[in-house]
Amino acid sequence: MSATRGLTEAGQSIWLDNITRDLITTGTLARYVDELAVTGITSNPTIFEKAITRGAAYDAEIRSLVAEGKEGDELLFELIIHDLTAAADILAPLHRRTLGVDGWVSVEVAPRLAHDTVGTVAQAGWLFEMASRPNVFVKIPGTKEGGPAIEEATFRGIPVNVTLLFSETQYLASAEAYMRGIERRVAAGLDPDVRSVASLFVSRWDKATADKVPDDLRNRLGIAVAMLTYKAYRDLKDTDRWQRLENLGARPQRLLFASTGAKDPNASDVLYIEALVAPNTVNTMPEETLLAFEDHGKVSPPLPRDGGDARGVVDAFSRAAVDVAKLAEDLQADGGKAFVDSWQHLGDAVAAKKGSV
Repeated sequence: MSATRGLTEAGQSIWLDNITRDLITTGTLARYVDELAVTGITSNPTIFEKAITRGAAYDAEIRSLVAEGKEGDELLFELIIHDLTAAADILAPLHRRTLGVDGWVSVEVAPRLAHDTVGTVAQAGWLFEMASRPNVFVKIPGTKEGGPAIEEATFRGIPVNVTLLFSETQYLASAEAYMRGIERRVAAGLDPDVRSVASLFVSRWDKATADKVPDDLRNRLGIAVAMLTYKAYRDLKDTDRWQRLENLGARPQRLLFASTGAKDPNASDVLYIEALVAPNTVNTMPEETLLAFEDHGKVSPPLPRDGGDARGVVDAFSRAAVDVAKLAEDLQADGGKAFVDSWQHLGDAVAAKKGSV
């Protein structure tokens, strides 16, 4: 059995953290679905910046949209939605076959809205309507202001991929918002089956601490945080509160491991794939990591239900003068700023292309 098939046999979904027009039009995505067990796609502003600004694949569409009078965010989202809906259509059979568990793609609200609750909810509704596909998640950052937006979007029946989560605490806040949205739907007599995933970013922990800790602690914090978050995820599903909602027809907000490409050139290129095997979760991986795992990856035993030695690892980082709680907040803020910068660079690059095409 191939490594990727083995991962799905262990109960974990493989999603691809990449999307380009060429990936779709060349049949590569369809091949990854058939041969590498890929069952979903995620994206972010940085990925779209690279996809749209490198090469001429989007020039004809930019020319057409400019002629229609499109500009700014509207133009950018038209380009993005074109690719996402094409990918959603490829994945639609998987979405139907798995009864909505897999077959998803994600589109993110404009990053500058990360701290604007009202603006986020309004744009989430617009994007979901614009995509017009049942298997499209709208990505909402799990910031303080994002919590009420997650709740309101869920209440309105919009599937949400909560992004930019870096800790157990941030994950639990997003899960709380999701459950409040579902509870409001139940109270209003609405269908509680509104899907969601919570995306925990992993590798950035290790990049941020690489030069701050002894060698024996390098590349261990991200996995430890993921293990503690997985324990919180499992604990939450066992609560009376969640069991009641599940009995009424709700489905769990699945935990998704994101940022799982190794950033340390001295580490295994499949470090975070092999370390984070867990049933009923998702691992979304860069294309090169997916191919590396298929080539030489091994399916490890599943994560321990009780968090294993993760708490001890986090405590070791605290003893090494790493303020883990503060770093989680800093990573979320820095991640949000990086996405804002990518969105701005994307807009600037498309504006430049408008003149050349």
